[in-house]
Amino acid sequence: MSPNLRKVQQFIEKHRLLSQGNSVLVALSGGSDSVALLLMLKCLGYHCVAAHCNFTLRGAESDRDEAFVSDFCRQQQVALEVIHFDTRTYAANKHLSIEMAARQLRYEWFEQLYIKYGVSAVAVAHHRDDSVETFMLNLIRGTGINGLCGIRPHNGHIIRPLLCLSRLEILDYLDYCHQSYVTDSTNLQDEFTRNKIRLRLLPLMEEINPSIRASIQQTSSNISDAAMIYNQGIADGKARVMKDGHISIAALQAEPSPRALLFELLYPLGFNSSQTEDVFESLSGQSGKVFSSETYRVVKDRELLLVQSIEKDVEDPPFDLCFEELPYTSSFIIPRGTEKVCFDAEKLSGHIFLRKWRQGDKFVPFGMKGQKLISNFLTDNKLSVVQKDAQWVMCCDEKIAWVIGLRTDDRFRVSASTKWIKVVTIVKK
Repeated sequence: MSPNLRKVQQFIEKHRLLSQGNSVLVALSGGSDSVALLLMLKCLGYHCVAAHCNFTLRGAESDRDEAFVSDFCRQQQVALEVIHFDTRTYAANKHLSIEMAARQLRYEWFEQLYIKYGVSAVAVAHHRDDSVETFMLNLIRGTGINGLCGIRPHNGHIIRPLLCLSRLEILDYLDYCHQSYVTDSTNLQDEFTRNKIRLRLLPLMEEINPSIRASIQQTSSNISDAAMIYNQGIADGKARVMKDGHISIAALQAEPSPRALLFELLYPLGFNSSQTEDVFESLSGQSGKVFSSETYRVVKDRELLLVQSIEKDVEDPPFDLCFEELPYTSSFIIPRGTEKVCFDAEKLSGHIFLRKWRQGDKFVPFGMKGQKLISNFLTDNKLSVVQKDAQWVMCCDEKIAWVIGLRTDDRFRVSASTKWIKVVTIVKK
């Protein structure tokens, strides 16, 4: 057994990536890393199925890679799945970079194959130099402690058995096996940020410290160990400051490092460090400020940071209304709750429909004589910005008969002259 293969075996055992006899789906591009990964896993006794993505980005070179992979798998007697992606169209439709689009496409497909074949894991060929480059990439962009942990050995059923080897060690192993591979020409171009780090920045750093890659890898490993303690502290902090899905401002400010905790709360929701800093600076300010990521928004309220998922406009309310018409007698007891209300049926005889309230809407709150702006009514009732946006009204022709769940309109009230009443009940869907 070659020393590099022994390293991989020890790495798999240390991180419990696979058990003896497991089946593995191997992401096979045809490059040196993925070819070595398949050979090593086969040599270590694992049953392998290969998966190759043709992203149709490099013309004849993409077809060359697919042909190589097909021949290689035939020689190794390994089952092969191949798929072609229209990556540019997908990226344009999803407003993604080509790199991010390719990543999404391949991992979604791997998930399908994982289920189809019932394998124990999906193995990808990231190695130690990839982890170093990821560390540098995140450092340059700005990140929290978790972004400086490099690439992890496993993430769910995605495993990376080659993280213990450098790019040179992988090439040495292929030379030892007399195994050929293909080279992606874009890896030799100084086009993308990661390639700039690989081809320009790291060689420059090696002039200062020839062992810079090993040093960064060790630093990343140390940070990863520290991150385990940090993440436990963050989990405890989240439990202290979260209140019904929202963030208690007082509890957050009482934390040892409220800024760091706020970042960890908002970063998974799509907020970057700059946005998180803006939210943090608003904590001592007035209510009403709104901060948005692509999928969430945070509203600074009096005592809470209200966290709301941004969803597409929903035309239907999250409830139904049940209508019942009854004769009105002196013995009838009018309900006083907010889930069931009564109207004079004759007054409520027009076209009834539901909609969200709008700026400028007015009604006559029950018990009052003059009209009131619904915006002012909601503010007087101390509704948050999020709750205001979710407020529905029931209309009768052009008039608002009910600010649903809050107050009916006095113009539709039951009186001594009422003969029939209409009882309306909120029924949650």
